[in-house]
Amino acid sequence: MEGEREPTVFIVDDDPGVLDAIQLLMRSVGLLSRTFPSATAFLAAYEPEVPGCLVLDLRMPWMSGTELQGRLLEMGSRLPIIFVTAHGDIPTAVEAVKAGAVDFIQKPFSDQKLLDKVHQALALDARGREERVRREQERARLASLTPREREVMALVVEGRHNKAIAQELGISLRTVESHRGRVMAKMEAASVPALVQAVMRLEAEGG
Repeated sequence: MEGEREPTVFIVDDDPGVLDAIQLLMRSVGLLSRTFPSATAFLAAYEPEVPGCLVLDLRMPWMSGTELQGRLLEMGSRLPIIFVTAHGDIPTAVEAVKAGAVDFIQKPFSDQKLLDKVHQALALDARGREERVRREQERARLASLTPREREVMALVVEGRHNKAIAQELGISLRTVESHRGRVMAKMEAASVPALVQAVMRLEAEGG
């Protein structure tokens, strides 16, 4: 399970001094971190299931920070990224944020400012992972329904009463009640509004 892995702050910079300084800062507040001297080194060790965030230098030889961001997006990664930039790189950093980065921070930066952004990114990653688990669970619940249960659920969601559903499907009222009860149990919906919300989320996600 993803939740069993400790969140890690991944630090990628070609300056060993910067790597050491940021890692020491993370350690001072009890955060686990790993350092990488290049984007390619990070990619070689990247494990999508490990929660955390990425503190990424914008300008690096061979593969820049934005190029790494592009690679991660192509891989479907949702790892939050904080870019570390020089003053002249602000326009590029803004474009990186538009492409999905959490934020950017200019050198030289205060320790507290970086820590604030790291905590923000870690919280964002945790929420995103929880949401993806919830979606997977809802899709699994939907997949557990029989074709008839899906038919009944669709009519319940439309606001049909049991008697109308029985007439629509040509089955007995008692059978409708039985199917409806199983739908509510399988979908883990405590009420019809909760069922409607779950179905709307699944439809919006293409589930």
